[in-house]
Amino acid sequence: MKPLRIGIVAGEASGDILGAGLIQALKQRYPQAEFEGIAGELMLAEGCHSLYPLERLSVMGLVEVLGRLPELLLVRRRLIQHFIDNPPDVFIGVDAPDFTLGMEKALKQAGIPTVHYVSPSVWAWKRKRIFKIKQSTDLMLTLFPFEAEVYQPTQQNLRFVGHPLADVIPAQMDLNAARLEFRKESGGDMVALLPGSRGSEIKYLASPFLTTARWLQQRRPELQFVLPAANQRRYDQLQKLIDAEFSDLNLRLVLQQSREVMAAADAILIASGTATLEACLLQKPMVVAYRMAELTYRIYSRMIKSRWISLPNVLADEEMVPEVLQQQVTPEVMGPLVLKALEDDSYRKRLHRVFGIIGEQLRQNASERAAEAVVELLENPSAER
Repeated sequence: MKPLRIGIVAGEASGDILGAGLIQALKQRYPQAEFEGIAGELMLAEGCHSLYPLERLSVMGLVEVLGRLPELLLVRRRLIQHFIDNPPDVFIGVDAPDFTLGMEKALKQAGIPTVHYVSPSVWAWKRKRIFKIKQSTDLMLTLFPFEAEVYQPTQQNLRFVGHPLADVIPAQMDLNAARLEFRKESGGDMVALLPGSRGSEIKYLASPFLTTARWLQQRRPELQFVLPAANQRRYDQLQKLIDAEFSDLNLRLVLQQSREVMAAADAILIASGTATLEACLLQKPMVVAYRMAELTYRIYSRMIKSRWISLPNVLADEEMVPEVLQQQVTPEVMGPLVLKALEDDSYRKRLHRVFGIIGEQLRQNASERAAEAVVELLENPSAER
């Protein structure tokens, strides 16, 4: 009997985390299963064969993607043809909907069962995408409980699985060890700076975040700042910037360890993205900021229907953390908001309570639930086709 073959494609680091957890859970059920597609370091460690580097897919923004579009389309065409020529038992697209949904549609039409892991933000913008998703995807795995309602018009086969981050945060976090690792003995509150992992995010957010740290240090000289770099390339890029313009800061630059840094922090200045969910699960006060190319922002801002951009606010269904966008990303705006996050005890207590409830809702043993749903599709692939 041939071993089970599973095609799986992730598009960035957060998808690599989800994909690795799902592969691990599926391997418990199918020890001889083979996985191939596009994988990051974590998926590779689980035995997935990557046909292309994950980093080639990790690009953000409408304008920014234009220069890479021919390459991305070529990679997708080649992957589709590869899987049509060598049909897997199931294909799983992990997030990256602009890339993976097109693959899923072509493969589903070729008779291959398809799964999409992580719903696109149809609740925020382009809600009519649910009809394309129905044509593309036999099974949708969602991370958040409110997403099922959006798909009711198409009767999408859907399973809420929870979020894997909620399964490991804070259960696997030694907060005392984190505090000892990243705090100086001199005391003083610690602020974590997380300007993002993509090159475009560093371009637009690193300098404003560091300038805000300087603004805060001028008012509270005892503050400590820690900036985790996503990888060695970002570390070198940030070190060069710090040496040139911000050597006066009481700042420690570290390689990776973003979750541990957030766990040790008293407040966080952070780019909008998956990291805000980690900060939420760690029950940390934060200021969320984002900047992008102006044309990209103008296009996005006309399409987005959600009141908020950050997951903590979306999940709480109220503004629990301040959001700072585009031209407002300045020390004069962000600095006072970080001070409030540090100093307002009543706000911090309320945030701790609300974020605790969110963590309980999302803690569902996600990778196991996702694997169970995929197994059901494998055992009855024609049920939803």
